[in-house]
Amino acid sequence: MAFDPDFATYRLTDEHQMLRAAVRELADDKIAPRAAEIDQSSEFPYDVLEALTKADFHATHIPVAYGGLGADSVATAIVIEEVARACASSSLIPAVNKLGTMPVILSGSEELKKEVLTPVAAGEAMFSYALSEREAGSDAAAMRTRAVAEGDSWVLNGTKAWITNAGVSSYYTVMAVTDPSAGAKGISAFVVHKDDPGFSVGSKERKLGIKGSPTCEIHFDNCAIPASRIVGEPGTGFKTALATLDHTRLTIGAQALGIAQGAIDASIAYMKQRQQFGRPIADFQGLQFMLADMVMQTEAARQLIYAAAAKAERGEPGLTWYSASAKAFASDVAMKVTTDAVQLFGGAGYTQDFPVERMMRDAKITQIYEGTNQINRMVIARQILK
Repeated sequence: MAFDPDFATYRLTDEHQMLRAAVRELADDKIAPRAAEIDQSSEFPYDVLEALTKADFHATHIPVAYGGLGADSVATAIVIEEVARACASSSLIPAVNKLGTMPVILSGSEELKKEVLTPVAAGEAMFSYALSEREAGSDAAAMRTRAVAEGDSWVLNGTKAWITNAGVSSYYTVMAVTDPSAGAKGISAFVVHKDDPGFSVGSKERKLGIKGSPTCEIHFDNCAIPASRIVGEPGTGFKTALATLDHTRLTIGAQALGIAQGAIDASIAYMKQRQQFGRPIADFQGLQFMLADMVMQTEAARQLIYAAAAKAERGEPGLTWYSASAKAFASDVAMKVTTDAVQLFGGAGYTQDFPVERMMRDAKITQIYEGTNQINRMVIARQILK
């Protein structure tokens, strides 16, 4: 048996490494200098969107057939990670474009794919995802939004909550009940456009973090859309939603990973510069141990996320629990690492003069959205106990 002397196992390809370098250069140049201002103003960063679009980093996952780069799942995770290292709000541009379009990629008709994926790939539109409601969060199957077939149209009524990038996106994948008697099997998926009659966006939520990404309710008041914009067959929407989360939970893990890495980078620089007792605080073993734990845990999260992304790309079984594990582990790590970073900075870390307090606030949401980490642990346990 001959073995490869280069031993490429557990090593990213040269293409992935080149991609990381390219995204990091853009993030350091165009995004990091704006991150604090984006947070303070709570305004969507259209300049960052323009920069990401110009570099083709805004929706790398869209297949070549629809004008996209056709990047693999590991590549997309790297893009999100590197943007989040500079600015978590900005990382939701590629992350939510994937979340919104993934149901169409998985289950949509060829006609629908061409109609809605092409403008996203071209940077002419963004895509959001609408599953949750005020009374249907973790219990998403309890949703009340309804869709009724009327001639050549579907008519939607109801409200969706916590919609990321609402008001900025042109398209929304919306889950709605089409057969109230069928439970989860009575839920269908649709694509709604911002110009569809009866569609409107509510006011922005006032949030702890990711303030540069608007989060709003969206409303459907006899919102009529063409019948062709149903995603898959009626009654398959919830199945599509769960399959989507298998692919996109790991991208939230990538976002959390980037936030953690940003906090580590800031901590290393500060520890080398900050002097106490006549020497850099990097010389003190207690702080060295904190930093070592931060780096170990973050690297463990990185390997888990990349392995999950590779599994998704290969279409292997077990993605549900693997992706949930990557998301839950990485987001818990991000919360711990950023909290420790604030501690390493001392009083300075508690001020907005340094980025770690923003990173700590941004990290918290990664433990909550795309399934709280409690729900993800239930998903993991149920999958492995089957």
